[in-house]
Amino acid sequence: MTLPFARAERDPDDAALMARVAAGDREAFALLVDRHKDGLVGYLARLTGSGDRAEDLAQESFLRLFGAAGRYRERGHLTAFLYRIATNLVRSEARRERRWRLLVPELARPRPEAAEPRGPRRLLERELQGRLAEAVAALPLALRAPLVLYEIEDWPQREIARALGCREGTVKSRLHRARSRLREELAPYWGDRGGPR
Repeated sequence: MTLPFARAERDPDDAALMARVAAGDREAFALLVDRHKDGLVGYLARLTGSGDRAEDLAQESFLRLFGAAGRYRERGHLTAFLYRIATNLVRSEARRERRWRLLVPELARPRPEAAEPRGPRRLLERELQGRLAEAVAALPLALRAPLVLYEIEDWPQREIARALGCREGTVKSRLHRARSRLREELAPYWGDRGGPR
């Protein structure tokens, strides 16, 4: 039988790891990186459209998290804090470069009940995916980030608000605006499906 405190020692939570990082424990930081890197890199890859860029930004995010360890106050939201750091890095990069690409074919995936389209329909689906990726990439980051976190990463709106440093109502509003823009931009492709909801 495994005692609860032994289990906690083997698998400490984020708060315990951050306390150890603040005390200079690099092994605890390595555990945090290992725990959060895949999700963070996936999120950043969808935001930037580049796996390589996502890895660079994730690395920079973790470095900033390490630098903030002494000032970090645990409130049970380390993941949101880390994603806010990452989002702010993307925002800063966007200000410098003003050019972003994002591929989000998952948003245009065929409905499960539909058979794989063939012929002209398949070509239209592929064209729609390309246009959707372009339309999402053209959204301002303030609309794009919550859309990717909600639609692709399947985050609850409350956690998106924490990660982006805004209120939950703002997230809802931005999701609505992002979907409206996509619906308008892609109206010719949706036919009777009505676009993203």
